[in-house]
Formats: sequence, structure tokens, C-alpha cells
Amino acid sequence: MSTTYKVLGMTCEGCARSLENAMKAAAPGAHIRVDLERNRFTITGIDAPDVIAEAVEVAGFEFGGKE
Repeated sequence: MSTTYKVLGMTCEGCARSLENAMKAAAPGAHIRVDLERNRFTITGIDAPDVIAEAVEVAGFEFGGKE
């Protein structure tokens, strides 16, 4: 099952990589696909919004919730 979330503050590919790395650290084995243009990401392999929100904030962005 995959879920899409909004994320605020991403402006470049470096931001997308930072988010990907934070998610991989918080949820090893999960797959993340970042959509920089739409300020969102889709993640598969984890269904724990609190863990996901914390990883977004650790990466330096604002968690926008489920889309």
C-alpha cells in the first residue's frame, strides 16, 4: 500500500535527496518517490504517519499531512 503526503519547503533536487535519505533512515526498506513540482511524496512499505512526519521534520521540511 502506498500513501501520498504533502511536504512544504522543498525547492531543489538536493531537498528531494535529503527527504529520501531521512525516510530511508527512519523506515529502512520503504520506497519513496518524491514529486518536487507538486511538493509531495509517495511512500510504500510503511504506514506510520507519526514516523513519516518526524522524518520530514528531521530532513528540515514541514509535514503537510496526507494528500
